[in-house]
Amino acid sequence: MFTKEFVKERSDHFENLPAQDLLKWVYQNYKNVGFTSSFSADDVSIIHMIKQIKPDALIIFIDTDYHFPETYQLVNKIKDEWGINLKIIKPLISIEEQERVYGEKLYEKDPDKCCQIRKVEPLKRVLEELEVWITGMRRDQSPTRANIGKVETHKLPSGKTILKVNPIADWTRKDVWNYVYKNELPYNPLYDQNYLSIGCAPCTRPVREGEDERAGRWSGKGKLECGLHTFTEKE
Repeated sequence: MFTKEFVKERSDHFENLPAQDLLKWVYQNYKNVGFTSSFSADDVSIIHMIKQIKPDALIIFIDTDYHFPETYQLVNKIKDEWGINLKIIKPLISIEEQERVYGEKLYEKDPDKCCQIRKVEPLKRVLEELEVWITGMRRDQSPTRANIGKVETHKLPSGKTILKVNPIADWTRKDVWNYVYKNELPYNPLYDQNYLSIGCAPCTRPVREGEDERAGRWSGKGKLECGLHTFTEKE
C-alpha cells in the first residue's frame, strides 16, 4: 500500500531510478495498474519497456473520435503487431450528440468543455478501477509540467487516492527519440511534419521554430493542458 508519506520519504530513491527499473518496481508491487497512452513517441517508448516487463499489462487509449487518421493507424499497428492488452475508452456521447447539445465545433467555442466531455470524463471512469496510473509526461514538455515527480499520490474527485507514476519525467525530447531510433520503434508520421505534440486533429498544429513542444496544442486559446493531468489533486 502507498501513502503520500511513503512517497515523500522515498522521493529521492524514485527520482534516481531509471525508467525501466521504476516500471519493474510498479509491476512487482501493484496489480491494478494502467498506462494511459496517446501513442506519442514518448508513450510508444514506455509501451516497449512495459512489454518486456509485463506483456499483458493494461494499456489505455482514450478515443475522442477526433484523432488524426495517422494516430488511429499507429494504434492499430501496435495493437496487432505487438499484441498489447489495449483498452479503448470513449466519451459517453458521440460527436453528433455533442453537436446537437452544444452546437458544432465545440472545440473552437469552448475547448475546455470539449476536453472535459471527450477526454476527462472517460479518464475519470477508468481511474476509479486502478491503483496505479502510469503516464508519459516529461518535465521539459511545457511550463505546466516542469515540477512533476516520478512518483506522486493524487486524489480523484471521488476522494480515492491513486499512485501516479511518470517514469520518463526526467527525459528530454532527445532522450525519447534516441530510444525510438535505437529500438526501431514505429512512430506517428506527423512528427516528420513538425507536429511535436499530437492530440485531436482540430486542435493541433505543427510547432514553429523556438516554440515549446506543446505550443501546437489549442493554439491561440491560452491553453496548454486538456485537463487529463489537472483534475486530480496532488497530495
